[in-house]
Amino acid sequence: MKDLIIRPQYFSRVKPFINTSLIKVFIGQRRVGKSCLMKQIRDDIQMNSDGNIIYIDKEDEEFNYIKTSLELSNYINVNSSKNKEIKNYIFIDEIQEIVDFENSIRSFAAKPNYDIYISGSNSEILSGELAGRLSGRYIEISVYSLDYNEFLIFHKLSSDNDSLNKFLKYGGLPFLKHLPLEDDPAYEYLKNIFTSILYRDVISRYSIRNVNFLDRLVHFTAENIGSILNAKKISDYLKSQKTNISVNSVLDYLSYLVNCQIIIPVKRIDIKGKRTFEIGEKYYFQDLGIRNAINGYRAGDIGKIIENAVFNHLISHGYTVLTGDWQTKEIDFIATKNNEKTYIQVAYLLNDQSTIDREFGNLQNIQDNFPKLVVSMDAQTLNSINGIEHWSLINFLQNFK
Repeated sequence: MKDLIIRPQYFSRVKPFINTSLIKVFIGQRRVGKSCLMKQIRDDIQMNSDGNIIYIDKEDEEFNYIKTSLELSNYINVNSSKNKEIKNYIFIDEIQEIVDFENSIRSFAAKPNYDIYISGSNSEILSGELAGRLSGRYIEISVYSLDYNEFLIFHKLSSDNDSLNKFLKYGGLPFLKHLPLEDDPAYEYLKNIFTSILYRDVISRYSIRNVNFLDRLVHFTAENIGSILNAKKISDYLKSQKTNISVNSVLDYLSYLVNCQIIIPVKRIDIKGKRTFEIGEKYYFQDLGIRNAINGYRAGDIGKIIENAVFNHLISHGYTVLTGDWQTKEIDFIATKNNEKTYIQVAYLLNDQSTIDREFGNLQNIQDNFPKLVVSMDAQTLNSINGIEHWSLINFLQNFK
């Protein structure tokens, strides 16, 4: 498929595992590009081998009849090469639509002439029984919306403030490259995607009855990205809005939104005591465009939005991210990759001394030698203060790896 744009950071993660016995599992919100990535891998295999390709797209009505593990196994068996010297490459897109799919996958994974690639839009795909049965036999690749550099490539833009503002406003769903980056077409598309995710991956999957509460919860979370939330705080707020809901129900509904990848939780850690807090997490939207489409893009939210953008950049580049407390001071992000930490504070603008003192001061309290950064929208960066660097947001999104 020549019109597909390669996303090298994902393709390079997969390529070492092609033709190995490990199952390749792609996890991510709907429409972030999992299907395109799998098709690129399929095309690469077709160019470099004589293998037999079996491709099942559960979003294509042609495959609607494959609903169970048995029907999946039957289809694969019928379409597999009978020549034991030929490898069968199985691709299954949105596999969570098939009941008990793990039974079939486990069976074919045990056969030497099968190489398996599956994708899913629900993070539960690797929970419970499947993860237990396939322990050590799969590699998980999380796929996210376009990062800023990818956004520039997809939309054929140069990096400047106008492009950055478009990225923050419309997010990184790949299909937007086919639409004008304008409010009406972009937000109409994004609202439709959000509605589809909500109904297919939450309401239908979990048999949700209180749809009104679910809608209120999504909007509350969108309004409070980057804030420390807990179920009781959310429940109390909703009660004040004449919506009576239990704490346990809030926890359940939040988990549904996390499972379908609309929001991503970030745990808090006591940096000094090195313990994780059991309650109170931050939540960020996996795609900023969806967040803005359902909650509005307002100037007063810019601080929250750029914090979400920094978080998205970190996770899409393989960082494990926590938020931290240091003696009552909040550290926005503790990002870890290859056992190396980076502490990051995010601010809109460092336009007065009190803001500078607060953002740099929080980091100065941490007495270790790991890098520490302050990221803001300022066009001009400040000199480092006691080893703490100041990065502009546009530089961070383009160059922090």
